[in-house]
Amino acid sequence: MWKYLARRFTYMVFTVWVITVISFVLIQLPPGDFVTNIVSRMISSGGRELTPEYEAQLRALYGLDQPVYVQYYKWLRNIVLRGEFGWSFEYRRDAVEIITERMPMTASISFFSFLFVWIVALPIGIYSAVRQYSIGDYVFTFLGFIGLAVPSFLLALIFLYISQRFFGQAMIGLFSLEYADKPWSWAKVVDFLKHLWIPAIMIGLGGTAGLIRTMRANLLDELNKPYVETARSKGLPEFKLLLKYPVRHALNPFVSTIGWMLPSLVAGEVIVAIVLNLPTSGPVLYRALQQQDMYVAAGFILLLSVLTVIGTFISDVLLAILDPRIRLQ
Repeated sequence: MWKYLARRFTYMVFTVWVITVISFVLIQLPPGDFVTNIVSRMISSGGRELTPEYEAQLRALYGLDQPVYVQYYKWLRNIVLRGEFGWSFEYRRDAVEIITERMPMTASISFFSFLFVWIVALPIGIYSAVRQYSIGDYVFTFLGFIGLAVPSFLLALIFLYISQRFFGQAMIGLFSLEYADKPWSWAKVVDFLKHLWIPAIMIGLGGTAGLIRTMRANLLDELNKPYVETARSKGLPEFKLLLKYPVRHALNPFVSTIGWMLPSLVAGEVIVAIVLNLPTSGPVLYRALQQQDMYVAAGFILLLSVLTVIGTFISDVLLAILDPRIRLQ
């Protein structure tokens, strides 16, 4: 077991290093750079055109005149040795400050969205499999297809319309007006939790619909296997039989989805955060990609990718606990 975990952890470290290379290369792919955006904005606003010499001075100031591999080496060295992600050209601040301001809110929403997905999808998936072709199964199947088909940002727009139309107030943001600019206190935490469930449900609804279908299909496959009939013939109570054998085996693919669920929740948060005016990483990442604020964008992309790796590692550990055969392979 420990050898299995050590091997998986080694793969995770190597994967994270590869992700740093890919993340940094991706933000270099669009034509131009931050200085190019500055020049374009000055020209479009009717300002004078900058001379090539001044553009070269700006690139030297921001470190954009160096080769890509030199920029990558300095960026990675600062992350490993100093915990610094670089300087934000757009916000004139350290990128770490911007990331640490926004990531806790993003992590909170993603965590509660994850809990919502599991709490809702697991029992409904079990019910749909056990009561196959019942009215409840058809209802949950229909709702699941709607959840898969409707984007999260469209649900957010519908919710904004309903809250404004019928309650006279658009429920946006994560805080009430009286707590938005105040320091953290117990009252602010309570107010935060009151607003948190709205974006958590909006973001997690699509993942919930998908996992309901996954759990239903997996459990139906297990319920038709001979070992279930054998356990039932020995007089094992139906509820105990269900949880002890088929549900546990059906959880394998269910648990393996953690790897892609964490980053998909964060990625789905981007547009929902813009629609609901949430102080999370989504709007900042979108702005950084637009303005080619490379170190802020690379930092968020790197953290999002690390979430994928961590989620996959958690999936491997849980799968090894659920199914001992995985440890031997």
